[in-house]
Amino acid sequence: MKKTLAIAVSGALLTGLLAGCAGGGGNASKGEVNVYNWGEYIDESVLDDFEAATGIKVNYQMYDSNETMYAMLSGGGAEYDVIIPSDYMIARLISEDMLEPLNFDNIPNFSDIDPELKNPEYDPENLYSVPYMWGLMGVIYNTTMVDEADLGSWDLLWNEKYADDIVMIDNSRDAIGIALKSLGYSYNTTDEAQIVEAVDLLIQQRPILQGYVMDEIFGKLEGSNAAIGTYYYGDYLTMLESNEDLGFYIPEEGTNIYVDAMCIPKGAANKENAEAFINYMCSTEAGLKNCEEIWYSTPLLSVREALDPEVSSDPYAYPDAEILAKCESYAGLPQNILDLYDSEWTRLKSAS
Repeated sequence: MKKTLAIAVSGALLTGLLAGCAGGGGNASKGEVNVYNWGEYIDESVLDDFEAATGIKVNYQMYDSNETMYAMLSGGGAEYDVIIPSDYMIARLISEDMLEPLNFDNIPNFSDIDPELKNPEYDPENLYSVPYMWGLMGVIYNTTMVDEADLGSWDLLWNEKYADDIVMIDNSRDAIGIALKSLGYSYNTTDEAQIVEAVDLLIQQRPILQGYVMDEIFGKLEGSNAAIGTYYYGDYLTMLESNEDLGFYIPEEGTNIYVDAMCIPKGAANKENAEAFINYMCSTEAGLKNCEEIWYSTPLLSVREALDPEVSSDPYAYPDAEILAKCESYAGLPQNILDLYDSEWTRLKSAS
């Protein structure tokens, strides 16, 4: 069942929020901003609204993983003004001096960000990032294809009963992290033996997999072309609208709680326009539209207050202390461990 949001915002509130955006209204051109975001991760009408409010043209492109974004950015193959990486990738970009410090004078709507999400471990002085969305990862399964007795653990992804009906997430940090967590280890371990053991476990899993996927999981699970996968709770709610047979759970061993945040790459050509874009994404109007479209958890206090109680009380969208106790955030890793992830991921993908 689609959960509708309370999208009525008072005219006074909306006027105040838009006044915080850089640039004026009207159609006069104020230049452009080049945005690089995840797929399936915005209400596209928000881009039109931003252009109308500011006169800044948005050039919008999408990627399917943090690693794809990092490779594009570090390879110098394209220039972007706004990127939206996840927490652990932000820590890496900061450590490699790949981000611009933000001018928060141009981002007054930052005041609406939940204080619990400010000054995070990945950006402790909050110099480089503004939260965009956050959420939990879990297991998504088809209730008509999977026995209830088999639910509860990450082990479901290794259950031979469902051979050729399991899809696995196709990025190294999440996939190796799932194997680490299923073995009882931390997502952020720097013990090389534990990481190798986790990849050995993923190699054991390979024969029963239908494949590795990212956004392809939508078609797989919505169309009942696979029975089991792992992805983000916001995306599960989107899939549920197309297939009411889908279910979701947080594995008993624990899972990842993550934040995706807006950043400006080093040397961005349109930094002030980028800050105007970030500020607009932090407006109540944009935040409500994005929540209704993509279902992820909002970092904006005004948006959460405006949500239908059915949404704001959803324990997986806005988890309580009991669920949070089972969650772990990704942290930045030292270079030798990042190199090990790269080599082990190659070993996994080349395994027969």
